[in-house]
This record gives sequence, structure tokens and C-alpha cells, in this order.
Amino acid sequence: MENLIFSLNATAPVFLMMLLGLLFRKLGWISEAFAAGMNKFVFLVPLPVLLFNDLATVDFSQIWDLRFAVFCFAVTAASIGISTALSFLLRNASLRGEFVQASYRSSAALLGIALTQNIYGNAGMVPLMIVSSVPLYNIMAVVVLSVFRPGYKEAAPNHKALAAQTLKGIVTNPILIGIAAGLLWSLLRLPMPSILGKTVSNIGSLATPMGLMAMGASFDLSKAKGQAGPSAAASIMKLAGFCVLFLPLAVGLGFRQEQLVAILIMLGSATTVSCYVMARNMGHEGTLTSSTVMLTTLFSAFTITGWLFLLKSFGFL
Repeated sequence: MENLIFSLNATAPVFLMMLLGLLFRKLGWISEAFAAGMNKFVFLVPLPVLLFNDLATVDFSQIWDLRFAVFCFAVTAASIGISTALSFLLRNASLRGEFVQASYRSSAALLGIALTQNIYGNAGMVPLMIVSSVPLYNIMAVVVLSVFRPGYKEAAPNHKALAAQTLKGIVTNPILIGIAAGLLWSLLRLPMPSILGKTVSNIGSLATPMGLMAMGASFDLSKAKGQAGPSAAASIMKLAGFCVLFLPLAVGLGFRQEQLVAILIMLGSATTVSCYVMARNMGHEGTLTSSTVMLTTLFSAFTITGWLFLLKSFGFL
């Protein structure tokens, strides 16, 4: 019951922020144009700053574990491959990019650090999990959202142009720039002055509430009903599918305690709101993504609690 209450405390506010965005849109307090502007702003400023701050303030020399890092990277790559293969089962090809991204991208930073701090009193192995998987999350998100974007092939009719356009999307992506800057700051052991640290923290703290409210305000229930099948499939893969595939492998390889909790968060936490922000800013409708974020956020408190209970019962935590 304690794990359930904690998980609900972590996920319920996220869901409520989306509902508030939807309510404010219905009341006319947030217009469609304002919601679109919030999405763009979150993508360009607070979200990259949040990721920069998460990584810049971590001393990776204290938690470095090559075996764990390689596992997180390899499993992330395998998850992306599986999601991509499954996306070709969709009849509507324009939904493939959103389906792939929503199926594998987790709320690794937000929920991961909160959950491990609650269980162990510190962030544990989550920062190393983040640096091993989140850059790949975002690079491949740019790739799949570019390659599967409606009208993409018509805009770039040859392979060289396709590759150049995708590479440009990776290099200029604000989220990837934020991750790279944070890693560089940490590796160079640069000090974070108090004034700069507070400013960065304040800007980064805008990302989640603004992104969630913008997503709620942009949510179209009638369109969501038309994409219920793909959204449900993506949600099942996100909350259960990859855990069933890779948690036994992690246990078999000897990962325990903080390492196993970090891997669980990587595999089975709710789809991150940045999926929606990126999808909307890269030419996708976003309905499938917002539906998946809502579904996974709603049910993740129960699925994560179930996985924690299972791992604890077998003595792995």
C-alpha cells in the first residue's frame, strides 16, 4: 500500500496538470494559439535547460559502472528497434513516428530520481541510467519523427537530402543541445555559481507544468477515440511489454537494488511529456502521443507498484 500511495503521489499530479490544461481550454482561458506557443517555448527553452541541469550537477565518477551503462544503452536500442518493427503493423503510416517514440521514451529523470530517493534516500544509479539512455532516446526520437513525418519524403526526395535533413534535425535539436551541454559541464567539473544554479533551476522547473498544461489544452477527445487502438498498444508496450522482455535479463545478469530500480524506471515508467512537445514541434498531429501519455500516466502508478512488489517479493530489492 505504501508503494501504491507513493506512486500515486508521483503520477496523480502529472495527470491533474493535463486535466487542468483541458479544463482551461474549455473555459476559454487557454486558446489553441496560446497552447501551441507554450509547446514551442517548452521545446526551445525550459526542457533543454531542465536536462542540462539534471546532468551538469552530477559527478559521474562516483557512480560510473560500465556494465550497467552498456546494459541500459543496449536495452534502449533494442526497445527502439522493437517499437519501430511493430509500427509497420499500423495501417496509417503517418502515425508510425509518434507510435515508436511514445512506446519507448520514459519519464526517466522526473520519476526515476523521485522514486529512488524515496526508497534509498538518494538518486542512486538513475543519473547514470539517464546518461546511458536519454541521449539515445532523443537522437532516435528526432530520427523517427523526421523519417516518419507526414510529407517528409516529398520534401526531401533523395537519400542524401533525407540524411542531411535528419542530421540537421539532430544537431539543431534543443533537447540534444541541452543534454550535450550538461554532460560537457559535468565532465569538465565546472563549478555552478549559486546565481546561475538558481536561475537554471527556475527555468527548468517550468518545463513539466507548462508542457503538461499545453498538452491537456491541445487534447482532442474525438481524435483520440479514432486512435484508441494504437494508443493502447503503445501504452501496453511502455508499461508492461519491455519490462516482461528485459527485467528477467537484468535480474539474470545480477543487477540488484538501485540498479534494478533504475532499469525498471527506464523500461516501465510513463511516456514522458517531452514526446508530445517534440512530436508537435516536428510536424506531427500529436493526438496519439498525448493519448499515450495520459494512459501511461494514469496506469503507471499501479504497474510500477506491481513491478516493485514483484521484485521485492523475490528478494531483488
